[in-house]
Amino acid sequence: MEKNFIEEREYIAAKKKVKKIKGFYIHFLVYVLVNIFISGVIIFGLTRSDDRTFFDAITNFGVYSTWVFWGIGVCFHWIGVFEIFSFIRKDWEDKKIKELMEKEQQQRNKRL
Repeated sequence: MEKNFIEEREYIAAKKKVKKIKGFYIHFLVYVLVNIFISGVIIFGLTRSDDRTFFDAITNFGVYSTWVFWGIGVCFHWIGVFEIFSFIRKDWEDKKIKELMEKEQQQRNKRL
C-alpha cells in the first residue's frame, strides 16, 4: 500500500517536472519567433524610413534590445526549470537533513 503511494507521488512529481520543461520550451520557441519578427520589422523600418544601409540598421541596438531583455527572463526561466541552483530550494534542505540523519543512524548502528 505504501509502495503504491510512493510510486504515485513520484509519478505526480515527474509529471509536474515534465510540464515545467515543456513550458520552458514553449516559452523559448515563442521568444525566438517573436524576436525574429520584431527584429525584421525594425530592420525593415530603419532601412526604409531613415535611408540607412542594411549594415547601419542591423547594428542599431533597437534591433537587439528585446532579445537582450527578454533573454534575461528566459535565462531565469531556464535556471528555475532545470534547477541550476538546486541547493537554494527548500526540498534541497529536506533532502540534506534526511541524508545527514541517515548517516548519523548508520554511525550509531556501527557503534552498537
